[in-house]
Amino acid sequence: MSDLMVSGLTVEYSSGGYAARPVDNFDLDVPSGQLVLLRGASGCGKTTVLSVLAGILTPAAGTVRFGDVEVTRLKGQAMTEYRRHTVGVVFQAFNLVPSLSASENVQAPLRAAGVRGSTARRRAEELLERVDLADRMMHRPGDLSGGEQQRVAIARALAHDPPLILADEPTAHLDYIQVEGVLRLLRSLAGPGRMVVVATHDERLSPLADRVVAMTAMAGGEERPPETRSFVAGEVVFEQGDEGDLVYVVEDGEIVIVRQLVAGGEEVLSYIGPGTYFGELAPLFGLRRSATARATAPTTLTAYTIRTFRERNKDVWGT
Repeated sequence: MSDLMVSGLTVEYSSGGYAARPVDNFDLDVPSGQLVLLRGASGCGKTTVLSVLAGILTPAAGTVRFGDVEVTRLKGQAMTEYRRHTVGVVFQAFNLVPSLSASENVQAPLRAAGVRGSTARRRAEELLERVDLADRMMHRPGDLSGGEQQRVAIARALAHDPPLILADEPTAHLDYIQVEGVLRLLRSLAGPGRMVVVATHDERLSPLADRVVAMTAMAGGEERPPETRSFVAGEVVFEQGDEGDLVYVVEDGEIVIVRQLVAGGEEVLSYIGPGTYFGELAPLFGLRRSATARATAPTTLTAYTIRTFRERNKDVWGT
C-alpha cells in the first residue's frame, strides 16, 4: 500500500521577469486506493502539481513522498526508475504517436524499458481489451475518436502497472457521449494498490471521486455581507499567490499594488485611492492573486464578495 503525502509544496518560475508561484505551500495527504480530483480554474496550479508528482518538475520548496520514496530527493537513474515503474501519466492532448497503431503506442513505454517484442504485444493486447478497444488495436490515432484515443492513452499509462496514475484534464477534448466511458474507466482504475489523481475543471467527475481538492477559491462562493476593514501603513491586504474571494473598495487612505521580481525586490504597478476598487479578477475567475496589495498609509477598505459587488456596481459591470 502506497500513500501520497505532499507537504509545503511551492513551485516558482519567471513570467515576464516577475516571480510567479502557481503553487504555494500546498499540502495533500491521500491514502492508497483513492480517486482524487484537483479542481480549479486554468492557471491555478493543477498541472504543475501533477508535473511534480510525476517527477517532471522540481519544486522550489516542499516534499513529495509516495510510499517509502521521497520523490523530491530522487535524481538520475533513481528518478528514471520512478517515472518508468511507479507513475503513469495520461496527458490532456493524448500525446499518441500518429504513425503508430493503438497497440504500438501502448507497447512504446515497454519497448523503451527493454521488454521483448512478443511480451510487449501481449501486454498491449491485454490493456487494450481492458479499455474496450480489442477491435481497434491496429488502428492509428487518426482513425480513432477522441474517446478512443484517450482510452489508448490510459492503456499506455498502465503499461508498467504503476501504483500512481496521473491524469491531466482527461475529458477536455471529449463530447458528452465519449466522456461516459472515460469516466467509468478512471473510476475503475482506483482501488487496492493503485491511486488516481486527476487535474480537472470538469464537474462531471466530482460524483465519482473519493475526494475533491479545491486548488483555488471558486468564483461565486459563500455569500456574506460587505465588511469594513482598517489597515495601518505597511500592512498587507493580500499577497501575490494568495487565493482570492473578495473585491476591495478604498474608502480612505491608499493602497499600492506591487509584483515580485525574479531577481528580488518588487515593482510598483499602481496606487489605488479613495473610491477605486481592486482585486476583482481573482474571485471572478477563481485565480490566485497576481500581485500584492499593501497600505501606504492608514487605510479603510470595504470588502465585497464578487456577487454583492456586481449587484452594487451595475453601472460598471452591467446587469
